[in-house]
Amino acid sequence: MTSISFIAEPGKQEIITTHRFDAPRELVFKAHTDPTLIPRWWGPKSLTTSIDLMDVRPGGAWRFVQQDQDGHQYAFHGIYHEIVPAQRLVYTFEFEVMPGHVLLEALTFEQQDGSTRLIGHSVFQSVDDRDGMLYSGMQIGSSCSMESLAELLVEHLEKA
Repeated sequence: MTSISFIAEPGKQEIITTHRFDAPRELVFKAHTDPTLIPRWWGPKSLTTSIDLMDVRPGGAWRFVQQDQDGHQYAFHGIYHEIVPAQRLVYTFEFEVMPGHVLLEALTFEQQDGSTRLIGHSVFQSVDDRDGMLYSGMQIGSSCSMESLAELLVEHLEKA
């Protein structure tokens, strides 16, 4: 089970998301840093995700490519800035269709009574960039990804 909160206050350059998962934070963190797990939950289910590059270390780069059933590709990339295992992950995020619109994403993984509270703090270069991301369907995409992640976590816990 997952619960989701999405906060985007008018006039601010940030979006704060909170997700709760019935899984230990080590497993939730692993799902964010293991290139074999990312394609199983990242993005809408109508697209396939492949990992082009994923060097999980400060200064390391990442690049994910999504493809629809017609073969159209959508790529995203960034640089990892901070990694504290099972606690914090900070990286940049850029959608390659809109170059130059880079955001900084900080994820905090909090253990709470056997579940994990995942807090995402996305900071955009401008309010216009933030609003553009909102209008592009970010909230729906994020919710779909988090639901898929919750399903993956349940699978892993059932196998354990």
